[in-house]
Amino acid sequence: MKIAVYTICKNESKYVDTFMNCLVGEADAIYVTDTGSTDDTVAKLRARGAIVNEAVINPWRFEDPRNISLNFVPLDYDICVCIDLDEVLTPGWRKAIEDAWIPGQTTRLRYQYAWSHDAKGNPAVTFWYDKIHQRKNYRWVKPVHEVLQIYNQPEVQTSCGGFMLHHWPDPTKSRSSYLGLLELAVAENKLDDRSSHYLGREYMFYNMNEKAIAELKRHLALPTATWDVERAASMRFIARCLVNLNETKEAMQWSMKACIEAPNEREPWVELARTAYKCQDFLTMYYAAKKALAITERPMSYICEPFAWGFQPFDFLALAAHALGHKGEALWAAEQACKMEPNDKRLQNNLQAIKKEIESNVKKGKR
Repeated sequence: MKIAVYTICKNESKYVDTFMNCLVGEADAIYVTDTGSTDDTVAKLRARGAIVNEAVINPWRFEDPRNISLNFVPLDYDICVCIDLDEVLTPGWRKAIEDAWIPGQTTRLRYQYAWSHDAKGNPAVTFWYDKIHQRKNYRWVKPVHEVLQIYNQPEVQTSCGGFMLHHWPDPTKSRSSYLGLLELAVAENKLDDRSSHYLGREYMFYNMNEKAIAELKRHLALPTATWDVERAASMRFIARCLVNLNETKEAMQWSMKACIEAPNEREPWVELARTAYKCQDFLTMYYAAKKALAITERPMSYICEPFAWGFQPFDFLALAAHALGHKGEALWAAEQACKMEPNDKRLQNNLQAIKKEIESNVKKGKR
């Protein structure tokens, strides 16, 4: 099989070497469409063997350069691998693709994607990705958060666990264009539930709380918005926005709705614990934290949020248990939170305070 990697870029010189290092010797060709770099990205890519084409995209929509880049790949290639310059494929990825691909059947491959990493470099949010596909009969759609669409034939997806794609984004890179493009995506297709959810979430990121609540409620009302995990996320985001507006009682209602919608997901329970803390409802906070910690299997979806799998549920349990008089459980939970975040001074102070209180009670009991 002939395998081509294709991508788009702009001013990403610092990523060129790591990008090319994982591809040279594996991909049969690397096609890059540069959309206006002013640094040495193009020169470095060409020096490393990439085939670089340059294109000006105006007005900007992400699917346009993606399709231009794909169209540069000759039709005699069997498989196309779309990755970005800030992403790295693990060694052995080509053989894993060849082993998983079923000639004459597979049109698209699913694989594990580490979208973010923790401070130690371990994957934080990991989910199944699907940007490896046959050369023919695919195109990119949507102005932002673009997705692949097949045409003229049915799609057959095959899963492959033999490699991972790691994302190492530049935290200084602006995403200011996303909001306008998401508004455009929703304007072009008001029935697209995923774009609606993304737009509501983006409004939340910008603290545009009223707009976020309205769009997220619209998402929940769409007939195609049926994925319970994503629906629960919209409910959680509504609750978060209501807290920002000091509407804590209504926020509690939406947090509870999220737990009812997706009771087997940890994120809604941690969100409920957080909202309950804002309301000083320690009984609900205690219950929610316990429910969250009882869920131990981390999901493979983009909805997974690192805060739910870090120290926060232990911290919430420690605070709630202490307020309710469960000192031993509070001590245990505080210790677990500190193990996960040993340099957090607030967590350390809470732990020491609980220890001193327990020691004081023991001494009083002896007297």
